[in-house]
Amino acid sequence: MINLRPDLALICDWIRPGSRILDLGCGDGSLLAYLAANHQVTGYGLEIDPDKVARCVEAGVNVIQADVDEGLRDFDSGSFDYVVMTQALQALQRPDEAIAEILRVGRVGIVTFPNFGHWRVRLALATGRMPVTPTLPDQWYDSPNIHLCTVDDFESLCSERHWRVLARRLLDRSHREGLRNRMGPNLFSEVALYMLQAPEAH
Repeated sequence: MINLRPDLALICDWIRPGSRILDLGCGDGSLLAYLAANHQVTGYGLEIDPDKVARCVEAGVNVIQADVDEGLRDFDSGSFDYVVMTQALQALQRPDEAIAEILRVGRVGIVTFPNFGHWRVRLALATGRMPVTPTLPDQWYDSPNIHLCTVDDFESLCSERHWRVLARRLLDRSHREGLRNRMGPNLFSEVALYMLQAPEAH
């Protein structure tokens, strides 16, 4: 039995059975393995870490060792039903270009990221320190995050690029939705999940 992170379990609710999926920064391949076993999906994972690539191979997941920052030029437009990237957007050199490529290669893109607009982050910055929270646990000097954004920042980018938001889930650190997250998503949500589509796909 594969135990998924709560955010990955929520993503599974968005995936149609029998789909073709590309998982960027797929880690140990647990999402693809789960979807293959329970939703009969086919597809590939992209992962740069050789140890995680080895774990994917052990799990029977099709994986390509590659750097997402180098783009998806080896994949034709519309090659996949879904392209998924979880908790990696903020670690990329050009997140906007990565999303554009996701929406070129996939009919639908699914991205998740930690919300830098959460009140704990704002409180830390107000006291003159870089934030360390449950969803941003690293110190400033050893964090992989280089382009942190807020829910409002992300939605502004989607609006500017005319990317259609098909669905979103805004969660607290226990991966629950609630009234506070609905009323003040940029202030109270800690983890954001978005399902997107390119404008020409409408």
